[in-house]
Amino acid sequence: MTSHTITAFHLTGGSAQGRLLYSDTPLSFWGGVHPATGEVIDRHHPLSGHIIAGQVLAIPSGRGSCTGSSVLMEIILNGHGPAALLLEQPDEILVLGAIVAELVFGRQLPVVSLGAEGFGQLRGAQWVSLQANGQLTVSRDTAPISAWPSAAPATPSTSPAVPPGIHLSRADQAILDGAEGKARQVALQIVLRMARLQGAPELIDVVQAHIDGCIYTGSASLRFACQLRDWGGKVKIPTTLNAISVDQRRWRALGIDPAFGEPASALADAYVEMGAQPSFTCAPYLLDSAPSAGEQIVWAESNAVVYANSVLGAHTAKYADFLDICIALIGRAPKAGCHLVENRRATLQVHVPQLPAAPDDAFYPLLGYLVGLLAGVRIPVICGLESARPNLDDLKAFGAAFATTSAAPMFHIVNVTPEAATAQAAMAGLPPEVEHHITLEELRKAWRELDSATAHQVDLVALGNPHFSETECGALAKLLQGRQRHPGTAIVLTLGRAVSARAERNGDLEVLTAFGVNVITDTCWCMLEEPVVPPAARVIMTNSGKYAHYAPGLTGRQVHFGALSDCAETACTGQASGLLPAWLEADPLKP
Repeated sequence: MTSHTITAFHLTGGSAQGRLLYSDTPLSFWGGVHPATGEVIDRHHPLSGHIIAGQVLAIPSGRGSCTGSSVLMEIILNGHGPAALLLEQPDEILVLGAIVAELVFGRQLPVVSLGAEGFGQLRGAQWVSLQANGQLTVSRDTAPISAWPSAAPATPSTSPAVPPGIHLSRADQAILDGAEGKARQVALQIVLRMARLQGAPELIDVVQAHIDGCIYTGSASLRFACQLRDWGGKVKIPTTLNAISVDQRRWRALGIDPAFGEPASALADAYVEMGAQPSFTCAPYLLDSAPSAGEQIVWAESNAVVYANSVLGAHTAKYADFLDICIALIGRAPKAGCHLVENRRATLQVHVPQLPAAPDDAFYPLLGYLVGLLAGVRIPVICGLESARPNLDDLKAFGAAFATTSAAPMFHIVNVTPEAATAQAAMAGLPPEVEHHITLEELRKAWRELDSATAHQVDLVALGNPHFSETECGALAKLLQGRQRHPGTAIVLTLGRAVSARAERNGDLEVLTAFGVNVITDTCWCMLEEPVVPPAARVIMTNSGKYAHYAPGLTGRQVHFGALSDCAETACTGQASGLLPAWLEADPLKP
């Protein structure tokens, strides 16, 4: 037997034994793992097509969506989860899904972190056995070793109610003692478990929340919300809701199966009954309630978190589903992460190359996608855009794509974002840990990953991921006014109720609907499937870097990517060029 032992740090309790499924690439569980089957559906990931159920899954970390916690909890409860989860470094989103499954539903998934050295020792291993004492035995043999100590069955956690090293205020202690009801008591228990993981010495007040956990990933997500509601849960601070899984006012008319539409709508209702506003948008920064610079908030939804920190200058961690509502119920968050100024500095410096021609609006989601891949968990500062003057829609598109491929909660762009007057300011006067000069070839490679369809005929143009702004609605209306939609190409736009109302008042919505745009509110493209995605459709086109990444796995369709003007042209012609834009072609004047 070829085996050795690694010491692991338990993030949740328990033990397990099984075949190792290993990758050195981070994985987003939302859009990356099917919540009903445990299949890896991220078609860009090395584990694409593998089933994680019953295997010991080893990944460096999660990435992308805050809904990863909900998906992990769902597969733990439905029996399609891994036997254990081995991480290189603690991942708050994934750990939270396991914590909620344990504290609320009594189901335990062992999650450990190994550090870079320990995680590297897993490469090439076949079987592992994790003991409750943190010892991980690793074997390169192709079958389990009968002589190994058997993994003990999972037992409920015996963690203290107040983890050591965390100071509670009198009000916190009263909540923990049950003075404000069961919902807030359990919410605080979950928040304290995460505070321990984050190394927070205490909790701080927050002024508003945005809830991502209202996305329906399966019966477990609904059970969780209903349990908090039935325990008497009421939010303590102003709270908005993310895009939900259906257009709540039109899902029946859109042909959504009631088996999905009814629980998805009921999940939204449960959060509204707890006092949240039915905003139903993945772009809360477009609402009148958007926070100001320096305000302490608790936002979930990955693109919203990144935008709040980076563009608005508000302070929030990248909160996972379920932790968002727990904090909203008590109005207190761990004093850690990007709530602290010292944790907002950039450690990766990225230099953008000069392009052969002036780019269109597809440049920013493309750049965000690539910078996210380069960043991993590091906060980057981007240099080279000082004279580009990206607008708020450009920054929205950049941030959404960045949040798709990175686990970092924010970015800086020199002379553009509020905490980056200079690169040195963004890095707090310290040298970068890593410096990278992007090449044109790297941008071209990223473009081909997003614009991956081989067929030129396009059956569906998908716009609004994240939800369109009022200015984007106006730009699209201008591009489509007086033109005819190709009869074989559907075009669907998702946006929030507030923006939809503004677009209706200014006349843009009339232009869009006259062209044949199907305007859907409340939900977003990461939740939309058939029949909104036409069953006969084989190729989708989008201007969203986020959706271009997720759509192949979520829908099984090929995807074209391009600028908003390209999407409008495709809606009229039914065809996409599949070519690189001029601004990515080689400069003919250079050898």
